[in-house]
Amino acid sequence: MTSLRFRLLFGTLFWIAASVLVAGWGLGRLFHQHVSAQFHAELQTHLDQLTAHLEIDDQGRPTLNLPLGDPRFDKPFSGLYWQIDRLSEAGVPASGAALRSRSLWDQALAIPANALADGEVHQHRIIGPRGAMLGAVERSLTLEDRPLQLIVAADERLMIEPVARFKGELWLALGVLGFGLALAALLQVFVGLAPLRKLQAALGRVRDGQAQRMEGRFPSELTPLVTEFNSVLMQNAEVVARARTQAGNLAHALKTPLSVLANAADAPENRNTDLARLVAAQIETARKQVDYHLARAQAVATARLPGARTPVEPVVEGLLRTMRRIHAGRGLELHVEPMPSSLAFRGEEHDLQEMLGNLIDNACKWARSRVEIRAHDGQGRLLVSVDDDGKGVAAGQRDAILRRGVRADEQVAGTGLGLAIVGDLAHMYGGSLMLADSPLGGLRAVLSLASAR
Repeated sequence: MTSLRFRLLFGTLFWIAASVLVAGWGLGRLFHQHVSAQFHAELQTHLDQLTAHLEIDDQGRPTLNLPLGDPRFDKPFSGLYWQIDRLSEAGVPASGAALRSRSLWDQALAIPANALADGEVHQHRIIGPRGAMLGAVERSLTLEDRPLQLIVAADERLMIEPVARFKGELWLALGVLGFGLALAALLQVFVGLAPLRKLQAALGRVRDGQAQRMEGRFPSELTPLVTEFNSVLMQNAEVVARARTQAGNLAHALKTPLSVLANAADAPENRNTDLARLVAAQIETARKQVDYHLARAQAVATARLPGARTPVEPVVEGLLRTMRRIHAGRGLELHVEPMPSSLAFRGEEHDLQEMLGNLIDNACKWARSRVEIRAHDGQGRLLVSVDDDGKGVAAGQRDAILRRGVRADEQVAGTGLGLAIVGDLAHMYGGSLMLADSPLGGLRAVLSLASAR
């Protein structure tokens, strides 16, 4: 459960569901208790009315001086009944009801035998007419020395059906309420987490080189995070600047004494000595190493710097203008395939110039008459290919010439570091350099780098 959105939704929806279930169960139980109490209270009221209207006539038979007010007592099998029984000396009802409501028709209510004090009321559940389950109350009463049993009963469906209807409507209402709360929770989570998506977009713009820092309005809870992140970006930029400055200072510090030694070795009195030649060779080697490691140090400092973005087309055009001047005497045709203006490298301009410059210069040195450059976006990667129509390089030698200091032909000017520098720089940016056969007949160098969207 690593998703913050899932955690919030799961917790909220779980408690909404639990609350709705508990509320439904609790309200249903409370309503059932209320209806049950009302049901038995109504039975008690009818029993009291029956007791109040009961009297003994001249023949000693129980009778009612007034009919009970509820018309259901007069409707056969209406579900509401009353009955009066004579009790024997043992307190057992005599056979045959002395008096009963019209609603009982030809049926009688049977109450389990029990010993009740005079006037005491007891509740029962009994089987009534047509097998219906009845809730009943009975009272024992002695009137003019005649023991009597008074019973009032009602079909429990009069209590169950309203409760069932209420529960159905209750669960429907709670279901609608729960659905509305779930929608509100979904809306709250998506709206509440929207600033995080905005934060993600701001980070993406920094990563893709479209911005140097995170910009925009964020909630107060995220503002400290944005401020700290921008502070880290600023510190990284300062570290990079210091690293470049120190690398430049180191290169300058080394080149100065190397120049002094080279001038001393080239002096007329020392020029033709073995020592002068040895010193000159070692100085040239040291200069190559300084150039190589300086380029590598600068690349390491900037390869992972967020916010770097370099359009490819202006860099290629600038390099071609330079190469046409450098190789003007050879009459080379330098051709560039059209490329999208939005095509960009996710890195520093200086490093892209270093890599493409070495590749194009290498192709110009080996080409007979034509060099072609193509650049396009391939599945999120920047792919740049440089082709020449030279004599090419055998497949078995291609890995070797990518190693530092190895040259394919000592007769061609160069240090043997160009392709090695390109490979190292590409690797630092998460890319690669691959050599293959060119359709022009020479060598094709394919540079794969991170593309800035």
